[in-house]
Amino acid sequence: MLHYTEHTPAVPPALLGTRTARIVIADVQPLVLEGLAQILRGFEPAVVERCGSAVDLLAAVVSVQPDLVIMDVRLGQPDGIAALRELRERGLNIPVILMTGALRDCEVLEAVQLGIRGLLLKDAPLPAVENCVRTVLSGGTCLDQDLIGRAMSALLARESALRELSQQLTAREMEVLQMVVAGTRPREAAGRLSVSEGTLKVHLHHIYQKLNVGSREHLISYARERGLA
Repeated sequence: MLHYTEHTPAVPPALLGTRTARIVIADVQPLVLEGLAQILRGFEPAVVERCGSAVDLLAAVVSVQPDLVIMDVRLGQPDGIAALRELRERGLNIPVILMTGALRDCEVLEAVQLGIRGLLLKDAPLPAVENCVRTVLSGGTCLDQDLIGRAMSALLARESALRELSQQLTAREMEVLQMVVAGTRPREAAGRLSVSEGTLKVHLHHIYQKLNVGSREHLISYARERGLA
């Protein structure tokens, strides 16, 4: 369960006064969209634009110029993180709250780097939703510092493992390892590396020897134990 850490400016802007807030929400589930829209209308004067995909979200943000975006991380293709990345690349620094069932460490870190202002679990109680939205609308942040700390620790462990592996494996072998961990099929991996499947197998054999693993499955397990998968 997330324990929200809030930071609210000493003097909230006029947005929390009588002016109506413009909010864009995005989720692939219509029931979630409708429920969230009703919640927002219930505690804050708001005009809510509902979107069922990342494409619709991006179009709505450009059209509406909202005060706040609330989006699910799982929006199909592109997903919520990709949509957030595109918003920032377009120079749209609108406050964003991410909703999620669960986030991988890498997603937490990228979302923070992309400047999210809030993070909500989909099963969060209504007071937590209201507090998070009000805090972000007032210019503050509502993030779980324990979650961010764990993600940072995982990143540091991964970077340490990569440095250690780079001392054992060649650059080409590191590329092969990363493709194996990503689940890339041998023929596709060979094509990406512009080598034959036979050469790819030679690289894999060398990796097995250097890391003292006996199979592809063992190699993937080895990588997962070090936060590489």
